[in-house]
Amino acid sequence: MKMRTPNQADVVHSQNIATPTPESIMPRDPQVLVYVGIKNCVVALDDRTGGEVWRAELRGSDYVTVLWDGEALLAANSGEVWRLDSRTGGVLWRNELKGLGRGLVSLASGRRATDASEVDIAAAKRRRVAQNAAGAGAAAG
Repeated sequence: MKMRTPNQADVVHSQNIATPTPESIMPRDPQVLVYVGIKNCVVALDDRTGGEVWRAELRGSDYVTVLWDGEALLAANSGEVWRLDSRTGGVLWRNELKGLGRGLVSLASGRRATDASEVDIAAAKRRRVAQNAAGAGAAAG
């Protein structure tokens, strides 16, 4: 498989939408993102608010396939594949899949899922905090 190193031409446009807040600079729980492939873009949405965090515009105007395997965020359209930084939308690499045409691309990963995801860890932390707060309230009352 022939791969090229990324450069500015690999993504037409990538922008961070969110304005930094004290919570985003020093979050208590990791921010959970939902990745959406639409038209020629990958859009990251905040799982809690639905707000747009970043948008990466890819070349082409076809359907965008998105795969998050717990470590890598992959996107494909118009016969090309990109690995994007899951927190910023920046391009880590791009493969044009030369000689294979410009059709719809399917993605799969051989990476094994981990036992505990960031979502599981954050949910467990919220439960512990709630239980500690309830216990402290009962002890004071």
